[in-house]
Amino acid sequence: MIIDIVKVLFPLVTSFIIGIGITPIVSDFLYRNKLWKKRNVRAAVDGSPATISQKLHDDEGKKTPRMGGVVMWVSVAATALIIWIISHVIDGDLAIKLDFISRNQTWIPLATLVFGSLFGLIDDYLETKETGGDHIAGGLSLAKRLFAVSAIALAVALWFYIKLEVNSIGLPVAEDLMIGWLFIPLFVVVAIGIYSGGVIDGLDGLSGGIFAAIFASYAGIAFYQNQIDLAAFCAAVVGGILAFLWFNIPPARFYLSETGIMGLTITLTVVAFMTDTLGGGYGFIVLPIIALPLIIESGSSLIQVLSKKYLGRKVFLVAPIHHHFQAKGWPAAKVVMRFWIIGVVCALLGLILALVGQ
Repeated sequence: MIIDIVKVLFPLVTSFIIGIGITPIVSDFLYRNKLWKKRNVRAAVDGSPATISQKLHDDEGKKTPRMGGVVMWVSVAATALIIWIISHVIDGDLAIKLDFISRNQTWIPLATLVFGSLFGLIDDYLETKETGGDHIAGGLSLAKRLFAVSAIALAVALWFYIKLEVNSIGLPVAEDLMIGWLFIPLFVVVAIGIYSGGVIDGLDGLSGGIFAAIFASYAGIAFYQNQIDLAAFCAAVVGGILAFLWFNIPPARFYLSETGIMGLTITLTVVAFMTDTLGGGYGFIVLPIIALPLIIESGSSLIQVLSKKYLGRKVFLVAPIHHHFQAKGWPAAKVVMRFWIIGVVCALLGLILALVGQ
């Protein structure tokens, strides 16, 4: 038990230290190359003037770089590599047991984190160019980003269904629900839905605190299921996020942006399903609870768009909802702190339900 706890906590601390250590290099590169958005948002998703958003955002004035998510995923990947090397170079049971890279638990989530983050990095780079329309300053279109998320999710879903023979979801009050090949589209839809919650990356410190709580919760679930390698991976992600968050609290040195959001959201989907029937638990069922802040953010944007299109009026002053509270006069710090509180409570509630259900 003690060695398992060390195996989980050591990657968290290592990832945090690496993240803190590489940040000066990353930050210097981002500022030296002026990798921030060169234009403010001019229009909403539906094409209408984004007058309130223009007041809340000041991309041109702040000159805060994107691509801060690099700190997170590079520190996680480096942690995995360093511990793997240590386990193969240093003799001894402890060094070997610390290695959390395993084919059955961590290859897939680590791969999705890296590949998703790399694709997001491309979008971030294009966002910093001065070309583009009113809504997106040079970045990839929403359709292209959704296609990328869908493609990665589809590949992973096929692996789950064909290689791992996953064709059901866990239910705490009954036997597993067999859904057969429908598991594949379900996985893709969930990945897209979670990715849409990435709009939460809109205030200094907001997304980092929420994602840290989410992955910490799944680390606990995986640990309880004796998926120690997966728990260690989730803990390493938490460490990387905390390193990013250290520099993202107001005033932010850089933003998480797509290279962080895309990698984290796709990986979250993978972790949720790995802690489901594969782990003998209910990781998927508790996902809407643990990731409730993401769902609220995404839902508020969807409600706003549909209401403006079909009812001709807005439900919120501006969407997503964290900007609504800003527009009502709440200081940004108050919005972030209260979202953090909600995020931690939701993460704990989801963890409790997952453990009690097993």
